[in-house]
Amino acid sequence: MPALPRITAAERRARLVRRHLLTASTRVTTPLEAADALLALHATDPATVFLAAAARMRAPTVAAIDRALYDAASGTSGDDRPPAPALERIRCMRRTMFVLPAALAPSVRSATVKDSRRHRADALTRLHEALGWDERRYATVEQAALDAITARGEVTAAQLAVDVPALREQIVTFPGKPYESRQRVSSPVLGALAAEGRIRRGRPAGSWTSAQFRWAPAQPLPEVPPAEARATLARHYLAAFGPVTVDDLKWWTGWTLTDARTAVAAVGAQAVELDEGTGYLLPGDLEPPADDEPGAALQPSLDPTAMGWRHRHWYLDPDHTAALFDCNGNIGPTVWWNGRVIGAWAQDSEGRVNHHLLADPGRAARAAVEEEAARLAAFLADTRVTPCYRTPLERRLAASGGKALTGGA
Repeated sequence: MPALPRITAAERRARLVRRHLLTASTRVTTPLEAADALLALHATDPATVFLAAAARMRAPTVAAIDRALYDAASGTSGDDRPPAPALERIRCMRRTMFVLPAALAPSVRSATVKDSRRHRADALTRLHEALGWDERRYATVEQAALDAITARGEVTAAQLAVDVPALREQIVTFPGKPYESRQRVSSPVLGALAAEGRIRRGRPAGSWTSAQFRWAPAQPLPEVPPAEARATLARHYLAAFGPVTVDDLKWWTGWTLTDARTAVAAVGAQAVELDEGTGYLLPGDLEPPADDEPGAALQPSLDPTAMGWRHRHWYLDPDHTAALFDCNGNIGPTVWWNGRVIGAWAQDSEGRVNHHLLADPGRAARAAVEEEAARLAAFLADTRVTPCYRTPLERRLAASGGKALTGGA
Protein backbone atom coordinates (compact mmCIF):
# COMPACT_ATOMS: atom_id res chain seq x y z
CA MET A 1 0.00 0.00 0.00
CA PRO A 2 1.49 3.40 -0.98
CA ALA A 3 2.35 5.78 1.83
CA LEU A 4 -0.17 8.50 2.60
CA PRO A 5 0.76 12.11 1.76
CA ARG A 6 2.19 13.73 4.87
CA ILE A 7 1.14 17.13 6.20
CA THR A 8 3.40 18.54 8.89
CA ALA A 9 2.35 20.61 11.89
CA ALA A 10 3.97 23.66 10.25
CA GLU A 11 1.83 23.16 7.13
CA ARG A 12 -1.28 22.85 9.28
CA ARG A 13 -0.46 26.14 11.01
CA ALA A 14 0.04 27.86 7.65
CA ARG A 15 -3.39 26.65 6.54
CA LEU A 16 -4.95 27.80 9.81
CA VAL A 17 -3.50 31.32 9.47
CA ARG A 18 -4.91 31.87 5.98
CA ARG A 19 -8.22 30.03 6.22
CA HIS A 20 -9.11 31.52 9.58
CA LEU A 21 -8.31 35.04 8.33
CA LEU A 22 -5.49 35.75 10.77
CA THR A 23 -3.39 38.01 8.52
CA ALA A 24 -3.93 41.56 7.30
CA SER A 25 -4.40 40.47 3.68
CA THR A 26 -6.93 37.72 4.46
CA ARG A 27 -9.29 39.87 6.53
CA VAL A 28 -12.77 40.28 5.13
CA THR A 29 -15.40 42.99 4.86
CA THR A 30 -18.53 41.47 6.42
CA PRO A 31 -19.40 39.42 9.51
CA LEU A 32 -21.02 36.84 7.22
CA GLU A 33 -17.72 36.27 5.42
CA ALA A 34 -15.95 35.83 8.76
CA ALA A 35 -18.50 33.31 9.99
CA ASP A 36 -18.47 31.48 6.67
CA ALA A 37 -14.68 31.07 6.79
CA LEU A 38 -14.93 29.47 10.24
CA LEU A 39 -18.24 27.65 9.61
CA ALA A 40 -19.63 28.90 12.93
CA LEU A 41 -18.79 31.30 15.75
CA HIS A 42 -19.15 30.22 19.37
CA ALA A 43 -22.03 32.12 20.94
CA THR A 44 -22.23 30.91 24.54
CA ASP A 45 -20.64 34.23 25.48
CA PRO A 46 -22.39 37.01 23.49
CA ALA A 47 -19.20 39.07 23.28
CA THR A 48 -17.33 36.24 21.56
CA VAL A 49 -19.43 36.59 18.39
CA PHE A 50 -18.54 40.26 18.02
CA LEU A 51 -14.88 39.87 18.97
CA ALA A 52 -14.30 36.79 16.80
CA ALA A 53 -15.82 38.52 13.77
CA ALA A 54 -14.00 41.79 14.46
CA ALA A 55 -10.61 40.06 14.68
CA ARG A 56 -11.09 38.90 11.09
CA MET A 57 -12.58 42.04 9.53
CA ARG A 58 -10.68 44.89 7.88
CA ALA A 59 -12.76 47.65 9.41
CA PRO A 60 -15.05 46.08 12.01
CA THR A 61 -17.86 47.98 13.67
CA VAL A 62 -20.34 46.89 16.30
CA ALA A 63 -23.15 48.19 14.11
CA ALA A 64 -22.19 46.01 11.13
CA ILE A 65 -22.03 42.86 13.23
CA ASP A 66 -25.29 43.77 14.97
CA ARG A 67 -27.07 44.17 11.60
CA ALA A 68 -25.82 40.77 10.39
CA LEU A 69 -27.13 39.15 13.56
CA TYR A 70 -30.51 40.81 13.88
CA ASP A 71 -31.69 42.66 10.76
CA ALA A 72 -33.53 40.83 7.99
CA ALA A 73 -31.43 40.45 4.85
CA SER A 74 -33.32 39.71 1.65
CA GLY A 75 -32.39 36.42 0.04
CA THR A 76 -30.71 34.75 3.00
CA SER A 77 -33.39 32.19 3.84
CA GLY A 78 -32.98 30.13 0.67
CA ASP A 79 -36.66 29.02 0.62
CA ASP A 80 -40.15 30.41 1.14
CA ARG A 81 -39.51 31.58 4.68
CA PRO A 82 -39.56 35.33 5.40
CA PRO A 83 -36.22 37.17 4.98
CA ALA A 84 -33.93 36.43 7.91
CA PRO A 85 -30.70 37.89 9.31
CA ALA A 86 -27.53 36.88 7.47
CA LEU A 87 -26.40 35.04 10.60
CA GLU A 88 -28.49 32.61 12.63
CA ARG A 89 -28.00 31.80 16.31
CA ILE A 90 -28.89 28.20 17.14
CA ARG A 91 -28.03 25.50 19.67
CA CYS A 92 -26.32 22.75 17.70
CA MET A 93 -22.89 21.10 18.03
CA ARG A 94 -22.49 19.53 21.49
CA ARG A 95 -25.70 21.33 22.63
CA THR A 96 -23.71 24.57 22.43
CA MET A 97 -24.90 27.93 21.10
CA PHE A 98 -23.34 28.95 17.78
CA VAL A 99 -23.83 31.72 15.22
CA LEU A 100 -23.51 30.57 11.63
CA PRO A 101 -24.50 31.59 8.10
CA ALA A 102 -28.29 31.35 7.79
CA ALA A 103 -28.02 29.21 4.66
CA LEU A 104 -26.18 26.52 6.64
CA ALA A 105 -28.49 26.51 9.66
CA PRO A 106 -30.98 23.86 8.43
CA SER A 107 -28.24 21.33 7.65
CA VAL A 108 -26.31 22.01 10.84
CA ARG A 109 -29.40 21.68 12.98
CA SER A 110 -30.48 18.43 11.28
CA ALA A 111 -26.95 17.05 11.60
CA THR A 112 -26.52 17.76 15.29
CA VAL A 113 -29.88 17.94 17.07
CA LYS A 114 -31.05 14.43 17.88
CA ASP A 115 -34.31 15.27 19.63
CA SER A 116 -35.42 18.89 19.76
CA ARG A 117 -38.41 17.97 21.96
CA ARG A 118 -36.11 16.67 24.68
CA HIS A 119 -35.63 20.21 26.00
CA ARG A 120 -39.38 20.55 26.48
CA ALA A 121 -39.53 17.19 28.28
CA ASP A 122 -36.67 18.24 30.56
CA ALA A 123 -38.36 21.57 31.31
CA LEU A 124 -41.66 19.86 32.10
CA THR A 125 -39.92 17.42 34.46
CA ARG A 126 -38.22 20.27 36.34
CA LEU A 127 -41.44 22.27 36.65
CA HIS A 128 -43.43 19.23 37.72
CA GLU A 129 -40.92 18.44 40.47
CA ALA A 130 -40.62 22.06 41.63
CA LEU A 131 -44.16 23.39 41.19
CA GLY A 132 -46.36 20.38 40.47
CA TRP A 133 -47.04 21.45 36.87
CA ASP A 134 -48.60 18.83 34.60
CA GLU A 135 -48.61 18.66 30.81
CA ARG A 136 -51.80 20.71 30.54
CA ARG A 137 -50.48 23.50 32.75
CA TYR A 138 -47.17 23.60 30.85
CA ALA A 139 -48.90 23.65 27.43
CA THR A 140 -51.19 26.51 28.52
CA VAL A 141 -48.29 28.69 29.70
CA GLU A 142 -46.20 27.78 26.67
CA GLN A 143 -48.97 28.82 24.26
CA ALA A 144 -49.60 32.02 26.18
CA ALA A 145 -45.90 32.89 25.90
CA LEU A 146 -45.93 32.20 22.16
CA ASP A 147 -49.03 34.34 21.69
CA ALA A 148 -47.50 37.23 23.62
CA ILE A 149 -44.22 37.07 21.66
CA THR A 150 -46.15 37.02 18.39
CA ALA A 151 -48.29 39.96 19.45
CA ARG A 152 -45.35 42.10 20.56
CA GLY A 153 -42.95 41.07 17.78
CA GLU A 154 -39.93 41.30 20.07
CA VAL A 155 -40.00 41.26 23.86
CA THR A 156 -37.74 40.85 26.88
CA ALA A 157 -38.35 38.09 29.40
CA ALA A 158 -39.34 40.73 31.96
CA GLN A 159 -41.92 42.25 29.61
CA LEU A 160 -43.19 38.79 28.75
CA ALA A 161 -43.71 38.01 32.42
CA VAL A 162 -46.11 40.97 32.63
CA ASP A 163 -48.21 39.44 29.86
CA VAL A 164 -47.95 35.90 31.24
CA PRO A 165 -47.79 36.09 35.06
CA ALA A 166 -47.10 32.35 35.40
CA LEU A 167 -43.65 32.98 33.93
CA ARG A 168 -42.79 35.00 37.05
CA GLU A 169 -43.01 31.94 39.30
CA GLN A 170 -39.64 30.83 40.63
CA ILE A 171 -37.93 27.49 41.01
CA VAL A 172 -34.76 26.47 42.82
CA THR A 173 -31.96 25.12 40.65
CA PHE A 174 -29.37 22.66 42.00
CA PRO A 175 -31.00 22.48 45.45
CA GLY A 176 -28.58 21.77 48.27
CA LYS A 177 -25.51 22.55 46.17
CA PRO A 178 -23.06 25.39 46.91
CA TYR A 179 -24.20 27.01 43.64
CA GLU A 180 -27.93 26.68 44.42
CA SER A 181 -29.91 29.55 42.91
CA ARG A 182 -33.41 30.63 41.98
CA GLN A 183 -34.70 31.29 38.48
CA ARG A 184 -37.98 32.27 36.92
CA VAL A 185 -40.14 29.74 35.10
CA SER A 186 -39.54 31.81 31.96
CA SER A 187 -36.00 30.46 31.69
CA PRO A 188 -36.77 26.75 31.02
CA VAL A 189 -39.95 27.51 29.05
CA LEU A 190 -38.32 30.01 26.69
CA GLY A 191 -35.19 27.87 26.46
CA ALA A 192 -37.24 24.90 25.28
CA LEU A 193 -39.09 27.00 22.69
CA ALA A 194 -35.79 28.36 21.38
CA ALA A 195 -34.26 24.87 21.20
CA GLU A 196 -37.20 23.79 19.05
CA GLY A 197 -36.71 26.78 16.75
CA ARG A 198 -40.13 28.26 17.54
CA ILE A 199 -38.68 31.51 18.91
CA ARG A 200 -35.28 33.13 18.46
CA ARG A 201 -33.03 35.47 20.38
CA GLY A 202 -33.35 39.03 19.16
CA ARG A 203 -31.19 42.00 20.09
CA PRO A 204 -29.94 42.04 23.68
CA ALA A 205 -31.78 44.21 26.15
CA GLY A 206 -28.52 45.99 26.97
CA SER A 207 -25.25 46.45 25.09
CA TRP A 208 -23.77 43.94 22.66
CA THR A 209 -22.03 42.18 25.56
CA SER A 210 -25.31 41.46 27.37
CA ALA A 211 -26.72 37.94 27.73
CA GLN A 212 -30.24 39.28 28.36
CA PHE A 213 -31.82 38.85 24.93
CA ARG A 214 -35.18 39.91 23.60
CA TRP A 215 -37.30 37.13 22.13
CA ALA A 216 -38.94 37.15 18.72
CA PRO A 217 -41.09 34.72 16.69
CA ALA A 218 -39.22 32.28 14.45
CA GLN A 219 -40.09 30.03 11.57
CA PRO A 220 -38.88 26.44 12.16
CA LEU A 221 -35.90 25.55 9.99
CA PRO A 222 -36.55 23.16 7.08
CA GLU A 223 -35.74 19.53 7.80
CA VAL A 224 -32.76 18.03 5.96
CA PRO A 225 -32.24 14.24 5.84
CA PRO A 226 -29.74 13.49 8.66
CA ALA A 227 -27.18 11.64 6.52
CA GLU A 228 -27.21 14.44 3.94
CA ALA A 229 -26.96 17.04 6.69
CA ARG A 230 -23.99 15.30 8.33
CA ALA A 231 -22.18 15.12 4.99
CA THR A 232 -22.78 18.85 4.46
CA LEU A 233 -21.49 19.72 7.91
CA ALA A 234 -18.44 17.46 7.53
CA ARG A 235 -17.64 19.06 4.16
CA HIS A 236 -17.71 22.57 5.61
CA TYR A 237 -15.74 21.52 8.69
CA LEU A 238 -13.01 19.93 6.59
CA ALA A 239 -12.89 23.00 4.35
CA ALA A 240 -12.37 25.31 7.32
CA PHE A 241 -10.34 23.10 9.69
CA GLY A 242 -8.80 20.35 7.57
CA PRO A 243 -6.75 18.31 7.85
CA VAL A 244 -8.56 16.82 10.84
CA THR A 245 -8.72 13.41 12.44
CA VAL A 246 -11.97 11.49 12.79
CA ASP A 247 -11.59 12.07 16.52
CA ASP A 248 -11.51 15.84 15.91
CA LEU A 249 -14.70 15.64 13.85
CA LYS A 250 -16.43 13.40 16.41
CA TRP A 251 -15.55 15.75 19.27
CA TRP A 252 -16.39 18.99 17.45
CA THR A 253 -19.79 17.82 16.21
CA GLY A 254 -20.78 15.67 19.18
CA TRP A 255 -21.45 12.72 16.82
CA THR A 256 -20.86 9.05 17.40
CA LEU A 257 -17.68 7.58 15.95
CA THR A 258 -19.78 5.72 13.37
CA ASP A 259 -21.49 8.90 12.20
CA ALA A 260 -18.15 10.71 11.94
CA ARG A 261 -16.58 7.94 9.89
CA THR A 262 -19.62 7.70 7.63
CA ALA A 263 -19.63 11.45 6.99
CA VAL A 264 -15.92 11.45 6.13
CA ALA A 265 -16.54 8.67 3.61
CA ALA A 266 -19.60 10.46 2.19
CA VAL A 267 -17.56 13.53 1.19
CA GLY A 268 -14.82 11.39 -0.40
CA ALA A 269 -12.21 12.83 1.96
CA GLN A 270 -8.51 12.39 1.16
CA ALA A 271 -6.55 10.52 3.83
CA VAL A 272 -3.22 12.05 4.90
CA GLU A 273 -0.61 11.35 7.52
CA LEU A 274 -0.48 13.66 10.54
CA ASP A 275 1.57 13.56 13.72
CA GLU A 276 -1.59 12.25 15.44
CA GLY A 277 -2.13 9.51 12.85
CA THR A 278 -4.51 9.54 9.92
CA GLY A 279 -6.15 12.84 9.04
CA TYR A 280 -8.53 13.91 6.28
CA LEU A 281 -8.84 16.71 3.74
CA LEU A 282 -11.41 17.46 1.10
CA PRO A 283 -10.58 16.05 -2.33
CA GLY A 284 -8.15 18.29 -4.21
CA ASP A 285 -7.04 20.14 -1.07
CA LEU A 286 -3.51 18.78 -0.74
CA GLU A 287 -1.68 21.86 -2.04
CA PRO A 288 -0.08 23.98 0.71
CA PRO A 289 -0.90 27.71 1.01
CA ALA A 290 0.57 29.82 -1.76
CA ASP A 291 2.54 32.14 0.55
CA ASP A 292 3.67 32.41 4.13
CA GLU A 293 2.41 35.79 5.31
CA PRO A 294 2.98 36.23 9.06
CA GLY A 295 -0.08 36.89 11.16
CA ALA A 296 -0.80 38.12 14.68
CA ALA A 297 -4.25 37.97 16.25
CA LEU A 298 -5.97 38.55 19.58
CA GLN A 299 -8.82 36.07 19.80
CA PRO A 300 -11.64 36.13 22.36
CA SER A 301 -12.63 33.52 24.88
CA LEU A 302 -14.05 30.41 23.14
CA ASP A 303 -12.88 31.59 19.71
CA PRO A 304 -13.75 28.98 17.05
CA THR A 305 -10.10 28.64 15.98
CA ALA A 306 -8.88 27.82 19.48
CA MET A 307 -11.79 25.43 20.03
CA GLY A 308 -11.79 23.86 16.56
CA TRP A 309 -9.85 20.64 17.18
CA ARG A 310 -9.80 17.91 19.79
CA HIS A 311 -6.03 17.49 19.41
CA ARG A 312 -4.30 20.85 19.85
CA HIS A 313 -0.62 20.30 20.55
CA TRP A 314 0.36 21.40 17.02
CA TYR A 315 -0.80 24.96 17.80
CA LEU A 316 -0.87 25.02 21.62
CA ASP A 317 1.97 24.13 23.99
CA PRO A 318 0.50 21.63 26.51
CA ASP A 319 2.48 23.37 29.27
CA HIS A 320 0.35 26.48 28.75
CA THR A 321 -3.02 24.74 29.10
CA ALA A 322 -3.41 25.39 32.84
CA ALA A 323 -2.98 29.14 32.36
CA LEU A 324 -5.25 29.47 29.33
CA PHE A 325 -8.19 27.14 30.12
CA ASP A 326 -10.68 26.99 32.97
CA CYS A 327 -11.37 23.77 34.86
CA ASN A 328 -14.13 22.77 32.39
CA GLY A 329 -12.00 23.03 29.27
CA ASN A 330 -13.08 26.51 28.11
CA ILE A 331 -10.26 28.56 26.63
CA GLY A 332 -9.89 32.21 27.55
CA PRO A 333 -8.75 35.14 25.38
CA THR A 334 -5.55 34.24 23.51
CA VAL A 335 -2.70 35.85 21.59
CA TRP A 336 -1.64 34.15 18.33
CA TRP A 337 1.39 34.39 16.09
CA ASN A 338 1.75 32.39 12.86
CA GLY A 339 -0.80 29.79 13.85
CA ARG A 340 0.37 29.25 17.43
CA VAL A 341 -1.07 30.34 20.75
CA ILE A 342 1.70 32.35 22.39
CA GLY A 343 -0.10 34.17 25.21
CA ALA A 344 -3.27 35.70 26.58
CA TRP A 345 -4.95 39.09 26.84
CA ALA A 346 -7.57 40.74 29.02
CA GLN A 347 -9.18 44.11 29.51
CA ASP A 348 -8.72 45.75 32.89
CA SER A 349 -11.14 48.02 34.73
CA GLU A 350 -9.68 51.10 33.02
CA GLY A 351 -10.32 49.61 29.59
CA ARG A 352 -6.70 48.83 28.76
CA VAL A 353 -6.05 45.72 26.68
CA ASN A 354 -3.27 43.97 28.58
CA HIS A 355 -1.46 40.97 27.16
CA HIS A 356 1.20 38.55 28.32
CA LEU A 357 3.32 36.27 26.12
CA LEU A 358 4.11 32.77 27.35
CA ALA A 359 6.83 32.36 24.73
CA ASP A 360 9.06 34.93 23.02
CA PRO A 361 8.20 35.03 19.28
CA GLY A 362 10.81 37.70 18.40
CA ARG A 363 10.82 41.46 17.85
CA ALA A 364 8.66 41.51 14.68
CA ALA A 365 6.01 39.35 16.31
CA ARG A 366 5.94 41.46 19.46
CA ALA A 367 5.40 44.58 17.35
CA ALA A 368 2.60 42.88 15.41
CA VAL A 369 0.91 41.81 18.65
CA GLU A 370 1.09 45.39 19.98
CA GLU A 371 -0.54 46.60 16.77
CA GLU A 372 -3.35 44.06 17.14
CA ALA A 373 -3.86 45.05 20.78
CA ALA A 374 -4.28 48.66 19.67
CA ARG A 375 -6.73 47.61 16.93
CA LEU A 376 -8.78 45.64 19.46
CA ALA A 377 -8.78 48.55 21.91
CA ALA A 378 -10.09 50.84 19.17
CA PHE A 379 -12.93 48.41 18.42
CA LEU A 380 -13.84 48.07 22.10
CA ALA A 381 -13.75 51.85 22.66
CA ASP A 382 -15.61 52.47 25.94
CA THR A 383 -17.01 48.93 26.23
CA ARG A 384 -15.72 46.67 28.99
CA VAL A 385 -15.66 42.93 28.30
CA THR A 386 -15.32 40.20 30.92
CA PRO A 387 -15.45 36.61 29.60
CA CYS A 388 -18.19 34.33 30.91
CA TYR A 389 -15.54 31.74 31.72
CA ARG A 390 -12.57 33.18 33.61
CA THR A 391 -9.17 31.56 33.22
CA PRO A 392 -6.14 31.96 35.51
CA LEU A 393 -4.04 34.14 33.19
CA GLU A 394 -7.01 36.24 32.07
CA ARG A 395 -7.85 37.01 35.70
CA ARG A 396 -4.28 38.09 36.41
CA LEU A 397 -4.19 40.34 33.36
CA ALA A 398 -7.55 41.91 34.16
CA ALA A 399 -6.30 42.75 37.66
CA SER A 400 -2.79 43.87 36.63
CA GLY A 401 -3.70 47.49 35.84
CA GLY A 402 -1.39 47.48 32.84
CA LYS A 403 1.64 46.30 34.84
CA ALA A 404 3.78 43.56 33.28
CA LEU A 405 3.36 40.09 34.74
CA THR A 406 6.36 38.15 35.90
CA GLY A 407 7.40 34.98 34.13
CA GLY A 408 7.01 34.04 30.49
CA ALA A 409 8.21 36.28 27.70
